Amino acid sequence: MDRKESKKTIRTYSWASFLNDLGSDMIYPVWPLFVTSLGANMAVLGFLDGLGDAIVSLSQAASGYISDRIRKRKVFVWLGYIFGGLSRLGYAFSTAWQHLIPFRILDRAGKIRGAPRDAIIADLSTDENRGKNFGILRTMDNLGAVCGILTCILFVGSLGYRNLFLVAAVPSFIGAALIISVGREKKPDGSKIFKGVRLRDLDRNFRFFLLLSALFALGSFSYSFLLICAKEFGFHETFVPVLYLVFTAVAAATSLPFGRLSDRIGRKAVMVIAFVLWGLVCLGFMFVKSHLIVVANFVLYGLHRGAIDTVQRAFVAELSPEAYRASGLGGFQMVVGLCALPASVIAGVLWDSIGVLAPFYFSLALTVVAAAMLMFVRGGVSSIEK
Repeated sequence: MDRKESKKTIRTYSWASFLNDLGSDMIYPVWPLFVTSLGANMAVLGFLDGLGDAIVSLSQAASGYISDRIRKRKVFVWLGYIFGGLSRLGYAFSTAWQHLIPFRILDRAGKIRGAPRDAIIADLSTDENRGKNFGILRTMDNLGAVCGILTCILFVGSLGYRNLFLVAAVPSFIGAALIISVGREKKPDGSKIFKGVRLRDLDRNFRFFLLLSALFALGSFSYSFLLICAKEFGFHETFVPVLYLVFTAVAAATSLPFGRLSDRIGRKAVMVIAFVLWGLVCLGFMFVKSHLIVVANFVLYGLHRGAIDTVQRAFVAELSPEAYRASGLGGFQMVVGLCALPASVIAGVLWDSIGVLAPFYFSLALTVVAAAMLMFVRGGVSSIEK
């Protein structure tokens, strides 16, 4: 595929991602409020969010493996968007938190698109522009989220949760149609037959990065806790979606700059920055004294998401063997996502049994350990060093 066609394909996938996030982020700002309005406590909220993240991990691992095996990627992307749209229709008709479980599973199973799509972006990129291209994708993700949040803020009062969820299904269906409209995938070299990947097929460096990422993920609980925490600190319920907008807008604005920065100074250096930013978020909530500090914490969280969501994927793509790239990305997401289930459950139990700040102390400790381990990972060199 020539350079011009590669750019066009990346733009198409980026716009489809924009549309899907437009729909999903119409509901995410009010998700914790909606769940708790159906009678759920913080432990249940943590379970639902953690379950969703675990399903994400399993779906990405499965789709990454199958994608490499059958040498097809696009089908997983448009099918994932359809899953997302159908789940929002299900949320709209749920009347108890228990009803949300199957639709939450369907929603997060839609992430089967993740590893194959990331592999497509990685395959269309070079070492010199991979961070930039992942940054473009994340920027469109986050811009879609910003537009979705604004839509939520403007219309949730007049539409209510359920009608808003029905509207939110539409952009994902349009995104699926956009992906289907993309030209046929290039048929791979028939001599390259994928026979499956095992953990031992990946080098020790990749496995060590996987371990430290899993430790970090155990403390990296769902954003829902930050929103409920802000409500506990005195923010009115109608202002909570604005805080979601703050961190998403910051992530949108910084994803591409962080991607480009990682092309210059290396992936590992930007990963360190991401860990430091999350540590500052934890410290900020632990020692919060005013509403202004809470808002500043959401700005820092947005910077953290802008850095880690962009660079982590590019780093994993480079640490994985090219023939196993989708499997490596999917396997990474599986391990991190499986850790997210106990992470959010632990955070919910700590919150209910000890106090609001207990999850932040636990997360900060694991972040320090993960950041120290990162120093021993090789790779992620900058284009300057090359």
